[in-house]
Amino acid sequence: VDVNSAFLSWSALKRLEEDPNAVDLRTIPSGVGGDVKTRHGIITAKSIPAKKYGISTGEPVVKALQKCPHLILVPPDFTTYREYSRRLMEILSEVTPILQQVSIDEAWLDVTDLLPPGDRNAAEALAQHIRQEVSGRLGFTVNVGISSNKLLAKMASDFQKPDRTHTLYPDEISEKMWPLPIESLYGCGHSTARKLRLVGISTIGDAAAADIQMLQSLLGEKAGAYILRSANGISTSPVTPQRDKAKSISNERTLSEDIGIDNFETDGLPVVSSLARKVASRMQKAGVSGQTVTFQVKSTAFQRYSRQTSLEEPTDSADEIEREALYLAKALLTDPDGLFAKGISVRLIG
Repeated sequence: VDVNSAFLSWSALKRLEEDPNAVDLRTIPSGVGGDVKTRHGIITAKSIPAKKYGISTGEPVVKALQKCPHLILVPPDFTTYREYSRRLMEILSEVTPILQQVSIDEAWLDVTDLLPPGDRNAAEALAQHIRQEVSGRLGFTVNVGISSNKLLAKMASDFQKPDRTHTLYPDEISEKMWPLPIESLYGCGHSTARKLRLVGISTIGDAAAADIQMLQSLLGEKAGAYILRSANGISTSPVTPQRDKAKSISNERTLSEDIGIDNFETDGLPVVSSLARKVASRMQKAGVSGQTVTFQVKSTAFQRYSRQTSLEEPTDSADEIEREALYLAKALLTDPDGLFAKGISVRLIG
């Protein structure tokens, strides 16, 4: 999951928060970086309209202003950026505790346990859910890349932006990845790319078909082996969670049909039971216990409602979590003063 133009987006949101009548920086040629008054320094982030003028991240502010004299510049605000990053990671940790933050604006998530084996449609539906949650709750957009390993997921997230989901499965490498310029390969820096181009390797596909001994003699043993493996989409690095970051473990499901009083027993209860047991399984896998169980729903009008209860002792027991979740579900939905009695149906259960 990768934030689109993170610093620019977060600066825009802070500006709008302070002055709702201000122009959204994301809609005009704008950039973050350097000393705004002296116009020195480099561009650290740019808007999509600025990109159309050929402005690139890392170039001098003076050069950017030559390309676009009416470019609006704002100074970096790392206090704001850290706060938005924290909120983003909170939302992502609601999806799964198996989360590895790569930088202030991106993270890998291992969602294997959340999806039916091999169900690519379910993976894309989860990606859409993540994008909607981030956009709806925080006001900025992200790209989501999906694959069977970290390298390919990262590569996919860098495809067309903004606010997109892209896949790059091993059977899609030849079509989607090999035609890309060698500089696009994750982990291939400018210096390495320049050396590869000098020997005729200009695309990722060229690198994938290259001789290992030639690559190692050119780049060194480790770097040469990395380029060959990566160009062929091979990566075995696991998603390594930072366990102190996760404050909660949750799972939710958008339903194919709205749930109301008439179908709660047949369609709703099995979902509650299944989600509770998945949460317990993920807690056990992460090696954590919890003391507060929360049940939540989203109505057909997109309003969230929840109930929670605290246990006497922390637990990771599937039976105990399921029992409490079912109790809370009935209290929120089917009691005389519950949502169903008020004519409210639900489309998401968590």
